[in-house]
Amino acid sequence: MVSLVPEALPALPPALDYAGVAVFALTGALAAARDRHDIVTFWFFAVFTGVGGGTLRDLLIGAPVFWIGDPAYLGIGLAAALAVWFLAPYLERAKTLIWLDAVGLGGYAVIGAGKAMALGVNPFVSIAMGVLTACFGGVIRDVLAGQPSALLKREITISAALLAAASYVALDWAGVPPGVAGIAGAVAGFGLRAGAIHYGWALPAFGAKRGQRET
Repeated sequence: MVSLVPEALPALPPALDYAGVAVFALTGALAAARDRHDIVTFWFFAVFTGVGGGTLRDLLIGAPVFWIGDPAYLGIGLAAALAVWFLAPYLERAKTLIWLDAVGLGGYAVIGAGKAMALGVNPFVSIAMGVLTACFGGVIRDVLAGQPSALLKREITISAALLAAASYVALDWAGVPPGVAGIAGAVAGFGLRAGAIHYGWALPAFGAKRGQRET
């Protein structure tokens, strides 16, 4: 019988993890800017938004929490907070947050699934870990900001993370190099989320009649 659990798969480059945290940290700082918080709160929002999804993933799969032994993640949060502090007045903040969130969603779903696969987690569970990694930081951000979570709106968000993680795992399992599989998965997830943002794509709602749109 062939096991579905890989013995040892190469992890994605650490630089991708730093990049994923940075993107989500920027969205956390942007949420703080929306409510005109101070710079320390910007940093707090940035750090916890950036590391929230990965922290949950590591706790669930029994891995050391990735940022505890690496202060660079706190530095990434501080850099994101400072960048938003100085640049936010020149940005269309709501639109910037939405698009950064879309980029982070696709990339971090791949990163989360990749780490789980590298630790020998079942591929299907690895996909779930990718989705949690991509989505949970945004949930923390919205709770801290007192805003309704995007996950509670009828938008394609979780589905985009699911597509990214599943694409990566499927390609990796088929023998595609992890870097190529990761890029393909991230682009697929971002593409679906971008289409939802630009064209208003949404999955059918429960109880909605065919052709009926929500108001």
